[in-house]
Amino acid sequence: MTVPIIIGVDLGATNIEAAAVRDGEILKSKKKKTRPEKGIEAVLDRIEKTIRTVFEKMDAEASDFSAICIGAPGAVEEETGIVRSAPNLGWDNVPLGEALHDRFGIPVMVDNDVNVGVVGEHVHGAGKGALDMIGIFVGTGIGGGLIIDGAPHHGWRGAAGEIGHVIVKPHGRTCGCGRDGCVEAYASKTAMEAIIHEEMEKGRETEVFEIMEDKGKKKLTSSVIEASLEAEDLLMEEVLQNAQYYLGILTANLVNVLDPEIIVYGGGVVERLGESFLKPIERTARQHYLQRRGAEQIRIVPAELGDDAGPVGAAVVAQRRLRASVG
Repeated sequence: MTVPIIIGVDLGATNIEAAAVRDGEILKSKKKKTRPEKGIEAVLDRIEKTIRTVFEKMDAEASDFSAICIGAPGAVEEETGIVRSAPNLGWDNVPLGEALHDRFGIPVMVDNDVNVGVVGEHVHGAGKGALDMIGIFVGTGIGGGLIIDGAPHHGWRGAAGEIGHVIVKPHGRTCGCGRDGCVEAYASKTAMEAIIHEEMEKGRETEVFEIMEDKGKKKLTSSVIEASLEAEDLLMEEVLQNAQYYLGILTANLVNVLDPEIIVYGGGVVERLGESFLKPIERTARQHYLQRRGAEQIRIVPAELGDDAGPVGAAVVAQRRLRASVG
């Protein structure tokens, strides 16, 4: 049987990446800026243009592909393809699946962007072959996903995997979700930047914002973090170490509850800093494992697919749903 070619799309607040994917291999791809400030219709137009550029690169048209699957940032209703809430896009109740189906006329599936990224890493990346896996992505926020018995675990309400909102410090910093003490309030790039600001107001010195200006960055990015560490900025080192500590606590909690074979860490910070970022997390986690027997066999590793995890994972999700629909 011919392996289908699927259009996998990773929709982020900054970029849209669309790719033609066959059996985990990206054949052709295209990226565009998302520009959510221009409104919903403008973003839908940009998604369409990104996908059609892939069609052109493949010298193909919509009917040559089995489906389109898009990973969207936020709460997604998989059955209807409605993005119920995507704060980074400013979206509420947007019928993304229907809108794209109207434009292309082929099956369109929608899922959460982190979920599809985790699926990509599980099937074709760092988690390949594992039965139970946890994916944790460190970026603007902290995203995550669960693979249980070889399949994505969404929970009975579809709300499982909100790893960034595991509380690691009761009565701690207020998170963007409104609760106190979430790991995202300590270990995301957004939180680290806020903490550095707060410490500066207390009189601490840092070169972080000078480095941001030199690099032309308006926010704390992975490259700024790396440059600040290379400059031996003490405040950046301290804030990062705290983030690693709380990620270690998070990892230990997840291991104690789910006992996975592997924890795959991804996102820009991990891609930039690699093993040097993960080693302190692993040390802290191991100190807090309840069951020590065989704990050394639990692997904590960096993701392998990078930005391609989204489109590759989306293609896997689409292929599975297509099989289910005819099975």
